[in-house]
Amino acid sequence: MTSFISAEELGRYADVIVHVGLNLQPGQRLLVRADLQTAPLARAVARSAYRAGARLVDVIWGDEQLTLVRAQEAPRDSFDEVPAWYPEAASSYLRAGDAMLSIYAATPTLLAGQDPAAVSRMMQASAKAAQPVTELVQRNAAPWAVVSYPTPGWAAQVLPDVPEGEREARLWRAIATTCRLDSEDPVGAWKAHVADLNARAAYLNGKAYTAVRFRSPGTDLTVGLPTGHIWAGGDSQSERGQSFVPNLPTEEVFSLPDRGRVDGVVRSSRPLNYGGTLIEDFTLTFEAGRVVKAEAARGEETLRRLLDTDEGAARLGEVALVPASSPVARTGLLFANTLFDENAASHLALGSGYRFCLEGGTELSPEQFMAAGGNVSATHVDFMIGSEATDVDGVLPDGTAEPLMRRGEWAFAV
Repeated sequence: MTSFISAEELGRYADVIVHVGLNLQPGQRLLVRADLQTAPLARAVARSAYRAGARLVDVIWGDEQLTLVRAQEAPRDSFDEVPAWYPEAASSYLRAGDAMLSIYAATPTLLAGQDPAAVSRMMQASAKAAQPVTELVQRNAAPWAVVSYPTPGWAAQVLPDVPEGEREARLWRAIATTCRLDSEDPVGAWKAHVADLNARAAYLNGKAYTAVRFRSPGTDLTVGLPTGHIWAGGDSQSERGQSFVPNLPTEEVFSLPDRGRVDGVVRSSRPLNYGGTLIEDFTLTFEAGRVVKAEAARGEETLRRLLDTDEGAARLGEVALVPASSPVARTGLLFANTLFDENAASHLALGSGYRFCLEGGTELSPEQFMAAGGNVSATHVDFMIGSEATDVDGVLPDGTAEPLMRRGEWAFAV
């Protein structure tokens, strides 16, 4: 057992992951992808899963230090090579309706100082190889979830001014708070929170807006919404009708942008960690749905490489609303981990869109999905744009606008 978290706390977290995040059912299998540093949580999840009736819990272990070794030492012409076994294993679980969990706790600056071109090639190759898995996840073929766990490298990035021996414990307290583990009944607290997010999504779906408009210092962006778009939030439904909460924590209500109807300028409100490089204070200009100009105070080359991943990487695949007073934002921390940072602020995502955010979208071919306004790409990268100065309006079919957020907070009640 780790020194910064008790067995009881770890068990509570594992139970929330299994019973809320995955909503694991008796007889289901569970595939876990985890770094060696997160082994205590992986083991606790396995115990909770078996107690919930799991038939098999299988773990695919990774070691982020081996990624660094590869970037440093591997032949320069080898970075396009990706083992095929992981996508095959993950796809088999998802196609069978079993569950998949990713424990993501990477050191944000692990690859800082390495050749940006090599890092970009590795990430692009991995994303393209994982495309079959990505497509299954984006159509909610089966329950899936992403969670995190304190690791030394991550904690050092988030809390550099805290004494080294205290960092992981402090980061754990932030995770516990944002994941509602401090409640007497964490599972019950999550059910109430999910119900609120579902109610907000239902409100937005009833409006059938044609676009949403974001305005804040440096941002004036209109994001078109395709006919038949669906707002989602809180829990999701798998193709077999099983509810689950894919992100812990989650504070967002999100939908599908129209890939050809995004216009204006948007400025990031938080740094984006991509491939071990922090992209800071960046601005994107959109015309007819595509990024036509990209500037960054830091990490601009990495940003441009991201946009060049494929044709869809320079278009949007997600638009999400998050109140500026969310539990994640209230920690006052920059987590350098998208799972947390995206739940501190309204955000957009470059790349592939979620099929389940379009009526009938899971039944469409990629070409049909794009024709309906969805975006297809090998990547999906969230970046934060919201703040306490952000106003958001919903645009109705007749062109009139209604307030959705004012100064970063919800402007409608449910």
